[in-house]
Parts: sequence; structure tokens; C-alpha cells
Amino acid sequence: MGNYMHFVAPGVSYIASDATWIESNAIQQLITTAQLPGMTAVAGMPDLHPGRGYPVGAAFFSEGRFYPALVGNDIGCGMALYQTELKVSKLNADKAEKQLRSMHDHADADWLAEHVSDHFASHPFAASLSSVGGGNHFAEFQQIDKVCDDGLFAASGLDKQRMVLLVHSGSRGLGQMVLRHHVEQFSHDGLTENTPEATEYLAAHQQALDFAQHNRVLIALRMMQQLRTNGEAILDINHNLVEACTVNGRNGWLHRKGATPVDHDYVVIPGSRGDYSYLVKPHATADSLYSLAHGAGRKWMRTECKGRLSHRYTPAQLSRTDLGSRVICANKQLIYEEAPQSYKSIETVIESLSGAGLITVVARLKPLLTYKTSGECC
Repeated sequence: MGNYMHFVAPGVSYIASDATWIESNAIQQLITTAQLPGMTAVAGMPDLHPGRGYPVGAAFFSEGRFYPALVGNDIGCGMALYQTELKVSKLNADKAEKQLRSMHDHADADWLAEHVSDHFASHPFAASLSSVGGGNHFAEFQQIDKVCDDGLFAASGLDKQRMVLLVHSGSRGLGQMVLRHHVEQFSHDGLTENTPEATEYLAAHQQALDFAQHNRVLIALRMMQQLRTNGEAILDINHNLVEACTVNGRNGWLHRKGATPVDHDYVVIPGSRGDYSYLVKPHATADSLYSLAHGAGRKWMRTECKGRLSHRYTPAQLSRTDLGSRVICANKQLIYEEAPQSYKSIETVIESLSGAGLITVVARLKPLLTYKTSGECC
């Protein structure tokens, strides 16, 4: 794998090219996490960055016990890709932006009653369904800007003439509740496998995964309804979860905190909202703990973004990107936190994964319209 796989301690590695900026604090968090009881391997992705105690953009393999705190509070956060019926050539950007700006962050009760499945209709968090949420979550209409592998692209079933919709969201407050309930009982000590406590957490974890997936379905439906189009799901992938896994012949638990599983024909790795995203074909490998990056990865902490950018850009200026796309984000603090400048270059992330032999790039996706918030949430 050339210079793309870096080993920093026994069982601890990260994937990065020479051009990929990796913060030393993130590497130290990888090393610290590897010292947890039962932890046997830790792998950082090219989008690795420090988190609250544990790194984001990493996968962790343990034996005999697993750690809900590594999954974090947004269980089931992930990406869904839809191919719409709307042709790129027919897009009226001004009209489409106006239509999306009129969409409330939360659907009204009548809409939810009509579209939420019976399974979730009486759920305590049902009112949050179809909402994108804060942080780095978004729903974005894109165009297929460049085909990089004709054969793989043809097999994907995508049509270059039609707009796609990428939805990034999770389990909303449900995942937070599950994590809080666990930490109040067990702190960050983890759970021994095959115990009643482990079984209870895994059941709640699965409910959050199901909730997050249904949430992305409903977000996509609302987004497409605003533009008066329909579409079909191409993929849906969680990148915050824990699951039983076998690595190098050893049975254990694979945690992903901002890491994309490779057990899919295709996955999308998004850039910042002012950068390209990439459709790629993953190639499984134990060295990367069967995982890939889930995005570009933060370069700056959220608390420093506004101070770095507010003297150079107004919120209105940040609602237009260098690629000509438009960002709908009525929360002035959030638009600075999520500015493209606060993220790493997606190209270095893709170069790292490709150089390590972990992906084949299929197509490049260009942002057109990004919805984050109408100002009600976050």
C-alpha cells in the first residue's frame, strides 16, 4: 500500500497520503482508544479528526466486549443516495432554491400521519422524522459531473442526465437517548458480550439504526416533493454503528465512528458543501477494518470557524460556493461552522483511499442545492 498506510503503535494505523492533513490529537486519540480492554485493532481513515474523547473517522475492533461510547450519540448516522426523475438540463436554480427555502425543518403532523410507517407512527421521537438535523447533516441535490469508470458507472444504474439526491442524517434525538441511558449505567466501560446488558443495548441500537434509515427515506421524500419530482433509492449506508464481525479469523465487534462499511457495491464519500462528492466501488480489506472515509473530515473545530471566517465572508456569501452551488442554511452560526473552508480537501481523502487500493472511483458528483436548515433547528 505504499506510503498510504501508517502504523503508529501495535494494532494502530491510519490511512493518509503525504498531502492529507491529520491532526496529532486525532492520532493520539487512536492510540488511547486502542488501550481499552479487549481492543485489538484501530484504523483511522483519511478524514480522521479529534472527537469528544474518541476520534471521528475511524473503525475499532474489539474482542469479548464492545463500547457504545465509540459509536456515539448519533447511532445510524449515514448516507442515502436517490436518483431523481428531474433532468439536470431542466433545473431552474432560482425556482428550486425558492422551493427548498419554503420547506420547514420539521414536517407538520398531517404530513407525518400520511407518510410515517405504522411501525414508527407512535414512536416517542416520531415528530423528528423527516428532519435533517444540525451539525454536518444535509440533503443535497447533485449532478453527475464526471464519469471516471464507464463500466462501473453503467453497472450502477445511474443516469448522468438526471439529478441525484444525497441525504446525510441519523437517528436524531433517539440515538442521544440510547447513549445517555447506557452511559448513566456503565459510564464508558463498555459491555461484555452475551450478557443481558449487551443484548439490551444491541436491541436499542438496532431500533436507532432502523429509525435513522426511515428518517432518510422521509427526508428524501420531502426534498423531492418540494421540487415536484420522484426518485428511487440507490443506496443507504450507516456509518455510526457497532456489529459482530470477523477480522483475520478472529470474532469480535467492529465499531464505526464516522466510517463507511465496504460491504456494498457502491458508496458515496461526500466532500464539504462547496466541494465534490465521489461515487466509489469499495474493496474489502482487513487492514482498513473493512471501512472507508465517510467524508472530507473537519479541519477546524466548530468553535473557531466563525472567528476565522466572519471578517472575510457574510452568511449570504457563504450561501454561494465556488462550484456555483447554493446552500440553504438560515442558522448564521451553523453556516460558518459548516463552511467548506473548515473541511479538508476531499481530493486528498479520495487519493489516499485510491492509493491504498481500497476504492475504485466511479463518478464525481457536483453539488447544486444543499438544504441544511430553514432556521428552526440547530
